[in-house]
Amino acid sequence: MNKIKRAIIMASGLGTRLRPLTLTVPKPLLRVGGVVMIESIIDGLLANNISEIHIVIGYLKDCFAYLPDKYPNADIDLIFNEDYQECNNISSLYVARNFLDETMIIDGDQIIKNQQVLTPFFERSGYNSVYITQGTNEWLQQTKNETVVSCSRNGGQCGFQLYGISRWTKRDSFQLRQDLELEFVQKHNHQAYWDDVAMFCHPDHYQLGIFEMSSSDVIEIDSIKDLEALNESLLKERRKDL
Repeated sequence: MNKIKRAIIMASGLGTRLRPLTLTVPKPLLRVGGVVMIESIIDGLLANNISEIHIVIGYLKDCFAYLPDKYPNADIDLIFNEDYQECNNISSLYVARNFLDETMIIDGDQIIKNQQVLTPFFERSGYNSVYITQGTNEWLQQTKNETVVSCSRNGGQCGFQLYGISRWTKRDSFQLRQDLELEFVQKHNHQAYWDDVAMFCHPDHYQLGIFEMSSSDVIEIDSIKDLEALNESLLKERRKDL
């Protein structure tokens, strides 16, 4: 059994699909049902005794400055990615590469509904995933003998839908850092997602597993329509509780 020692939260993006809401507020700081997305992640990490938290910021970076004061019991480190506009999010993990060592990597634009999905204990590197039988357009992994053998960018049916939470062993963290430096510095692969590095660029370097969870454990917001629907759903839940 492996144990996570630190987390990297990816929060530098422009959030263009949620404009105009993100013209003045970065996407990870939007409120969903009264909860700030990135705060739900930090709360979940602290609940699992993961207090070393590195947050990669870029767009509207000054908006994140309050977080270290809000969480005095956490060691929150804000890392500025100066390439956030020109490059894809591979650049964000690159600037945080020195903290790849028994690390959990988390997209900052999620709501953590079940804090247990951020447990630091895990058997092998891989992503939090939900098994689906219906069609999806999200990245979909196929497994054999509990090992990921392929991943479709275009989705599909009957597989494990990948979510933006992943864990990396000490060995795989070191390998990911090497592969990341190769792709970003030597190959100038600046428009890739960081996930491409292990999933598509160098899959032979890893034997990824699945950290299975329920679709209700984590909520991803990809559009204003998603946000409005979720806020309406949460409002109905509150009314039922009254």
